[in-house]
Order: sequence, then structure tokens, then C-alpha cells
Amino acid sequence: MQVRLLIEWGFIGLRLVWLVVLCALVLGTACSAAQYSYVDLVNRLTDLEGLAVLPAQGEICAQCSSYDRASRYDAATGKYVGWDANGDGSGIVRIEDGKQVFGEIEGPGCIWRIWSAAPKSGHVRIYLDGATEPTIDLPFSGYFDGRNEPFTYSALVHDAASGKNCYVPIPFQKSCKIVADPDWGAYYHFTYSIFPKDTIVPTFKRELAPDEAAALDRVNRFLAKSLGTDPAKRQVTNVVAPVVSLAPGETATVARIEGPNAITCLRAAINAKSYSAEELRSVVLKIYWDGEKNPSVWSPLGDFFGTGLGANSYKSLPMGVTDTDAYSYWYMPFAKEAVVELENQSKAAFTVPFYISYSPLDKPISELGRFHAKWHRDAFLPMEPERWIDWPMLKTEGRGRFCGVMLEVWNPGGGWWGEGDEKFWVDGEKFPSTFGTGSEDYFGYAWCNPTLFQNAYHNQTRNDNNNNAGHVSVNRWHITDNVPFQTSFEADIEKYFRNSRHTHYASIAYWYLAPGGKDPYGEIGSADRLNWYERPARTTGVLEGEDLMVISKTAGNISIQALGDSWSMGGHLWWTGAKPGDELNLALPVAKSGKYELKMSFTKAVDYGIIQIMLDGKKAGNPIDFYNNGVVAFGPVSLGVFELTKGRHQLSAEIVGANEKAIKSYMFGLDYVRLTPVK
Repeated sequence: MQVRLLIEWGFIGLRLVWLVVLCALVLGTACSAAQYSYVDLVNRLTDLEGLAVLPAQGEICAQCSSYDRASRYDAATGKYVGWDANGDGSGIVRIEDGKQVFGEIEGPGCIWRIWSAAPKSGHVRIYLDGATEPTIDLPFSGYFDGRNEPFTYSALVHDAASGKNCYVPIPFQKSCKIVADPDWGAYYHFTYSIFPKDTIVPTFKRELAPDEAAALDRVNRFLAKSLGTDPAKRQVTNVVAPVVSLAPGETATVARIEGPNAITCLRAAINAKSYSAEELRSVVLKIYWDGEKNPSVWSPLGDFFGTGLGANSYKSLPMGVTDTDAYSYWYMPFAKEAVVELENQSKAAFTVPFYISYSPLDKPISELGRFHAKWHRDAFLPMEPERWIDWPMLKTEGRGRFCGVMLEVWNPGGGWWGEGDEKFWVDGEKFPSTFGTGSEDYFGYAWCNPTLFQNAYHNQTRNDNNNNAGHVSVNRWHITDNVPFQTSFEADIEKYFRNSRHTHYASIAYWYLAPGGKDPYGEIGSADRLNWYERPARTTGVLEGEDLMVISKTAGNISIQALGDSWSMGGHLWWTGAKPGDELNLALPVAKSGKYELKMSFTKAVDYGIIQIMLDGKKAGNPIDFYNNGVVAFGPVSLGVFELTKGRHQLSAEIVGANEKAIKSYMFGLDYVRLTPVK
């Protein structure tokens, strides 16, 4: 009996051993799942090499925002409804117990970026992993004012031309719910990643451990003081540093590097003092990976470094332009060979010193995508009529990551160009998983503020004047908040004004793509790169309304509004915010004494008023009704003949009422004035 028991226990013991082995195998498989500490997540803030790693199944980047919920996809008709809705300051998921729900996210994941244009004192609470008490409970302004730990690191929590930004990572394992008091303010973005479901991440706590605080401090110091240097701090061993001289029409190989390796730094000795904007737009940079026929990088040399038109100085994490050169630290792996070329498409010789460093790979090349960057204009516009407003910054197919964009705007008429939301469509989704609230919001600033700014992840590198007139250049780098995709990706930004208004866009997108993916962008001829930013035609022999000096006004606001080719110089002087009885007085210069016929050209629209024009205090013609169901140019209108002396006279517009059909905004638009001599 005792022997039998021993034998049975022996079999049981053997079975237990096998169970332990089996459990070890299972646990070993489970343990192979990714596990990130808070320090690991913080390190992603400066990790450019990790962007090249192709995404795993289940990786997602999306955004909770206050976009106008009138924009929706109607599955029954397959149509997009209210796609240009623009009330983007207060959209929410729902009201719950008197609170506003901003978002509900299933983990594991991490909030990487919080932005707002107008955060106020109402609290925004973030509940993590099913907790009944919020992990973060602050006035919305408290996420951005630098007073509340750990949101106190100046390079990660900062203002940028009226935009409030916070890049402190907030990870969670199971879930995240964001709830706000009604008086939280206006406009919000919460950009987040979802990791594959078996990933292990810590649940965020405001009281950081010493190593976590040290990691944030280390990253913050680098972003505050060391932009323009390699964030990986590599020891450089392999360098190619030629001086490239090109005759007109010539193409030269800058470098031919055998693989497997990765380009880790690319610099060109260009700056605004030594090279004109036209030169930098005329010389093209091309980079080929592994014997491909078409380059994966194709861009005008100046634009490649994240700013245009011209070499505008700024510093950010992956790219920048200094007083001496332009730099790129994008990580560019390849298997067999990298070929870097320059082509001079101008009519003059071009010489530039180059510097390229490269290093052995740290990971198998099979795990890495190829770097792509393409400059383009108006490519692949949507086919659906109701999506007329969407302007594609990038369309691609395959597996990869979207990592950033530079947008150049030509806006000769001035006024705000960017009432447009960003929309990111991942893997064929019918409604974009990222839907923003405005162009400047996407680039991290607010209220169309023309002030230049520079940061690690977003920059306004050029803005020609305080009315956003002329050239504007902005960029945004998706480092922690890169957008992974498995089969396809489209990044749009809304373009409210058509090209006929003479507001034009050009863009260069930056992304990683697995070999065999579809990069549909070809080369752009020099004519399309250089001639699209011409100013609208000026009507000869006239005084532009935009150029007339304002002597005085009793109320309202004066601005310049771009409208299109039907107006001289593409726009008009715009008087808004006034009411019947108010008066606008403009200086009218007369070059020579004599008798003149006064002719004026105006704008009509549904919200314009009835206006009496006067010259030197005397009525010029009868009151004019500027109502029209649609915006149209109107004129020229003859307002009489006047004897005028040389010098400054006063041209006045008085609001006397509005058409009964008009929206009672009493607006007034003056295109131009013509004084025709009368013999």
C-alpha cells in the first residue's frame, strides 16, 4: 500500500513538473509581450530611431477633440454630412451627471499631447483604469500654467503664439476617461496611443518616483538647450562630407553608402544669407534606398529641412535651420545601398557643402521601414464632392508611420487662411480617427496668431506680416504621437479657400513605409514649384481699397479680406462690426488739381448694408444697397464729377440701413477707387 502511494505520488509529481514546465512556457510567451516603464515612455520624447520600427498589429494613435459634431459620415447614403462645419470649440461626447465627457479610451495606452486655445478655471478630470477618484483633477488652465506637478517642465508645457501645449506622458493600463466641468473653456485636443492589448504599462501618478522625475528633467533639459544636436548622442564614426558643385541642369551623387546601415545625420551648409529662396526651391534633393527606381525622398533642398519658402531659421528636434547650415536627424535605415543626389534645375551654378553620417543598424532590417519625404501641391484631391474642403497632406498605402508635415501657405490677400481641421484616416476607416479643430490648432498655436515660435515638435518659421498676408510656413512633428498604419493612411487638412482666392498650399510629408508599400508622389516641375505664389492682378490706374489710410471710424473693425480673381489684387478693404449711423473715413490722395469722375468698385453679399458714400463731407450719389444672396464683386459705379485740389481728401462711408432680406451685419467692402480726369 505504501509503495503504491509512493508510485502514485511519483506520477502526480511528474505531472506537476510538466504543469510547471507548461506554465513556464505559457508565462514565457506572455512575458514576451512589451512592457514599458514610465521612464521608457518618457524616453520616447526624444527617440527618433524608434520611429523607423514598423508598427505591430494593434498599435493605434487617435485624438479626442472638440470638433463640430455636425460633421459626420452617413453610412446609409455613403455621404459626408456637414463636412465643413466650423463650430469646433465645444464639441463633446455627451453630458453625464452635469459634466461633459471629452473622451473614453480603452487601454493599454498613453496620452501624449494635450492642447487648448482657451483653457479656463473649470476642472478637467482624468480617471485611469476604472478608478472612482480622478488621477488628475485640475482646472483646465492648470495643465498648462506650469504650477502643478508634474506639468512644470518648460520645454514640454509651454505657450506657442496663444496655443497651450502639454507633452507630459500620461499612461494607463486598462482605461482612460476624461470629464470636464461646464466652464472648462473652449477647444481641446487629447492625442493618445493605444498599444497592443498584451502590452504592460504603468498607471500614471502625479507623484513621480525619483527616476521618473529625473527622466523628465533630463529630456526637458535636452529639448530646452540642445536642439540642433543628435538626440541619440551617437559617437560618429562614418562620415561623408563632399562639397557639391552643380552646373545648370546637372545631377550629382552626393553619397553612395553600402548597407546595411542607417543615415543618422544629414546637414547642408545653406542659410538665408548665402542662398536665395528661388535657389533653394530650384535645387532638388533625392534619396534612393536599396536600388529603387523612384526616390523615397524628393524635395526642393530648402523645403526638405522643414520650412519654406527659403531658409528660415528655427530649431526643432528632428530638423532645423541655423545661421550656418540646415540639419536633419531623421533616422534613415537601408539594407543594401543608399544613394543621395542633388539636381540643379535652375539656370545658374550651385555649390553647397554637405555632411552625412551613418551607423550600423541596432535592429534587424526586416523590422524597419524606409524613410520617405515628398514635396507636393494639390495632389490627390478627394473625389467626393462633399469633401471639397479636405486637402491631402499625405496619401500612402502599406505599413508604416506618419511622422510629420511642413505646410507652406501663400496668402497674398491676407486674413486668416486656416479655418481648417486636420483629419487622419487609418487603414480605410470611413470616419477619421483624428479630427481636429483648426489649422493653427494642429500646429500647436491658436487664434491665427502670426507670431513666430519654435519648439521641439511644432514651429511657425515664417509669417510675412501681422495680417497673415504673404508666405506662412508651419510644421508639426509626430514623435511620441506618430500615427501607425497597417494598410493605408491619409492625412488631410481643411482648406476653406479655393485657389481662385489666391490662397494656395504646398506641403512636404515625412513618413516611414515598409518596402513594397505605395508612395504615389512623383516629381514636380520647376514651373509648378516657383510660379504658384504670384500675386493677383492689380487693376491699372486705381487706388486699392486695401491701401487707403483709415483716418477715423466711429465703430467696427477694419481688415483686408482675400476674395478671388474678380477683385483687383484679389480682395478688398473690409469694414465689419458697425451699425446704422456709424461712419468710416478714408484718406483719398489726389496727385494733381482738376476735375475728376469718381468711380468705385465694391462687394455685395447677404450680410452687407446700405451705404451712403461721401467725398469731403458731401454726398456722392445716392445710397447703395450692397445686399446680394452670395458674395460678388460690384462695380465700377460712377458717383459723380468733382473739382479736387492736389493733396489729401476724405472719402467716407456711412451706414444708413440694410435690405429687408439681408442678415443685419451691415458690412461694407471697398475694392478700389478710380479718379478719371474730366476735360
